[in-house]
Amino acid sequence: MAAAPTEEARLLRLVRAHDRWRGRSVFNLLPSENAVSPVARSFLSSDLAGRYTLPMNLVVDGEPVDNSYTGTKYTDEVEALGNAACARVFRAKHATVRPLSGHIAAMSALVPLLPKGARLLAISSDQGGYDGYGPGFLPAMFGWTVRPLPADGPGHSVRAETAVAEIRRERPTAVVLGQSFFLFPYPLREIAEAAHAVDALVFYDGSHVLGLIAGGEFQDPLREGADVLYGSTHKSFPGPQGGIVATDRTDLFEQLDPALVWRVFDNAHWNRIAGIAQTLLELERVGPEYARTVVQNAQALGRALTDLDLPVLAEPEGFTKSHQLLLDRPELKRRHGVGPVALARRWERQRLLADLVGRLGTAEVTRLGLTPPDMARLAGLLVRAGIRKEKVGPEVLAWRREFPQLRFA
Repeated sequence: MAAAPTEEARLLRLVRAHDRWRGRSVFNLLPSENAVSPVARSFLSSDLAGRYTLPMNLVVDGEPVDNSYTGTKYTDEVEALGNAACARVFRAKHATVRPLSGHIAAMSALVPLLPKGARLLAISSDQGGYDGYGPGFLPAMFGWTVRPLPADGPGHSVRAETAVAEIRRERPTAVVLGQSFFLFPYPLREIAEAAHAVDALVFYDGSHVLGLIAGGEFQDPLREGADVLYGSTHKSFPGPQGGIVATDRTDLFEQLDPALVWRVFDNAHWNRIAGIAQTLLELERVGPEYARTVVQNAQALGRALTDLDLPVLAEPEGFTKSHQLLLDRPELKRRHGVGPVALARRWERQRLLADLVGRLGTAEVTRLGLTPPDMARLAGLLVRAGIRKEKVGPEVLAWRREFPQLRFA
């Protein structure tokens, strides 16, 4: 039965209301989100949205076949352009923009390269690691075991000596680096040297910091010893939701790239690929300045919040070297009697968005055009709305309307 016209009208109203609310009426400090450029967004609604392409090398009825579909000459060129741009931006020999998300990018890299029974070292979720690498998730699906790689430094950072000792003790098949709470670069050269000495691969999940890596600001995983870099394309990387995989190792790429189709996915959504390709080209132009400003904004916001008595972790180390800040949750509760969930709810009512676990991110406000001098004003609004319970929504809306276009696009 067809949906009633009134439901179609309601759906249209909801989508337009969302666009007004999230696109023009709030400051978004969620570290897992970013603003997509108008050009990249336009590709998402192009004719590519409903198309397929499936290159292959087959013989059908005695005739050679190089693609299961006709009409793909532009689609294939879009993907080739995106892959080439990805390789340039991440300074890699090989890259693919096919993965549908950061999690699928992890599967795309790990599953073809790790045998059943593989032993992983990964940062546990209780130390800021990604839940997907926990024992009940990806390892359970594919017959791997996982042991924790300690992240007991400032703000859940990894200490070189601790990591090296754990690698030597555990002798894993692979070391998987990557976190949801991700403030500081890894001591990657030391980790890679120890891992390679026991014949372990090093996978770098750059999902949160991919846009900073693209801008040359955070660290350079493939030059510092990682065998494979992958991640999602909608956090500090300001693109449509999706994922990438990049490597300098031809032997690994020749194993993982052919294993994607019909194992990890089939239709890779070429409208999304066009949007990611556009974002990669944008970052070739503006990536270094964008990434540098993101980090400067995060550090400035950390200082400003601390000055206003809103406690932030890792203060002696400069708060962060990424787009993220972490609130000191126990100290927040002690000083102000509020936890991160209630705080985020208060902020949301005043047009300031953050997540419920005490993370703040500066990627999207940087893309809008805010700079370090603006962070004191932003911190003041956060403290007034979250701690003093003031109604600052009208001020936030008026300020937000001063940024109708993206600065870095």
